[in-house]
Amino acid sequence: MAARVALAVASSFSRPSTAAAKLVPRRGLAGGGDHHGPPKINMWEDLLSPSKWKEEHFVLTSLTGWALLFYGGYKLFGGKKDTKEVVGEKLVH
Repeated sequence: MAARVALAVASSFSRPSTAAAKLVPRRGLAGGGDHHGPPKINMWEDLLSPSKWKEEHFVLTSLTGWALLFYGGYKLFGGKKDTKEVVGEKLVH
């Protein structure tokens, strides 16, 4: 009987109770972002100042610009060459 009571008391000290667990502050990664320097703004609020943009907006705008540049170069230089031959009065592709 005494062994059971001792075991129950020992197990209660090894596991934290739910009320005590709620009092322990656990913030995890909720510390926020980088607070150094001026606050960043949305891209559409000041289009001519990329240094003030939020990082996400700068990355998306840069990737879109590069994609348009590559696609334009592909269409300009590497697209399908369409040769047309005139046979009599009919146009043949």
